[in-house]
Amino acid sequence: MIRIDGSEGEGGGQILRTALALSILTDQPFQIVRIRAGRRNPGLAPQHLAGVLAAARICDAEVEGAHLGSGELIFRPGRSAAPGRYTFDISQLAGKGSAGAVTLLLQAILLPLALAAGPSHLTLRGGTHVAWSPPVHYVEWVLLPTLAQAGLQATIRLLKWGWYPRGGGEVEVTIQGQARLRGLDLVERGQFLDLRGLAVATNLPAHIPQRISGRLNNLLRAEGLPPGVQPLRTTGPSTGAGVFVSLSYENVTAGFSALGERGKPSEKVANEAAAEVIAYHRQTAALDPHLPDQLLPVLALAGGPSALSTQRITRHVLTNVAVIGRFVERPITVEGNEGEPGLIRVAGDAPVLPSP
Repeated sequence: MIRIDGSEGEGGGQILRTALALSILTDQPFQIVRIRAGRRNPGLAPQHLAGVLAAARICDAEVEGAHLGSGELIFRPGRSAAPGRYTFDISQLAGKGSAGAVTLLLQAILLPLALAAGPSHLTLRGGTHVAWSPPVHYVEWVLLPTLAQAGLQATIRLLKWGWYPRGGGEVEVTIQGQARLRGLDLVERGQFLDLRGLAVATNLPAHIPQRISGRLNNLLRAEGLPPGVQPLRTTGPSTGAGVFVSLSYENVTAGFSALGERGKPSEKVANEAAAEVIAYHRQTAALDPHLPDQLLPVLALAGGPSALSTQRITRHVLTNVAVIGRFVERPITVEGNEGEPGLIRVAGDAPVLPSP
């Protein structure tokens, strides 16, 4: 059994999600201790528990320690991931109301289902645009198109917006299955092509998204970028606001976001997003800081080598490299220091996995 200290490196839920996905795919059980030990509320939070239970369901795993607040977990896969139709509601799985991120739950099961023997259709309920997680629009505009270049075919569709703290959002995810993964060469991003964005407010006055988009478009225009952010007012089960922007280049798409909160001026939301967009556009690395660690589990199983340049090497990248190495024997090297631009290389070829 593989043993993992969940407090090492980044020390968050990413360690658990990567371990769950690779445990299913390599048919290796694992024990993780000190889960999120350094966090304000350590142990399994609702979105982490939901990820564990969802991963267990798709492979009939035997699980010990799967309860809220648990600091230790044992996960034994029962079989390869089974394709099919699944519904996972974070509040129901955790037995507690939550705006836990559906996109983080998806990280635990996307890759196993992409390599399963057939297609899958998921309905996921919880938070869709919440702090410390990829917004649904990042997954739709940036992550999934990049994974498609690596041979993983999936789509995501937003049905209901879910903001912190109430959640209540809903997405549908379709995963093709039987993916043939291949390495990526994303060192050069190529010429700039386009920018698009949404400034959104749910159950709030229409002037809020208009002010966010207006301010952000002015800042983009001053930088020589197209003012492509559109205002959108929606209704739904929860209240919130934010802005989501993607920049497309010849070889890659990058994404950035900023969320509103009570008492936070619309102009500040716009300024936060603009600062990240402009900083990325002014440099030359291919990937935004949020993308590399999400790609690495896929590229560790892909046929052929990969090379990625990134705007900033994050602790998430370094942590995921370490966790992947516990399950997959494949050289992954990171050239550069944490917090600085760098190059990530995945050498060799795909490991042999158990047949689905």
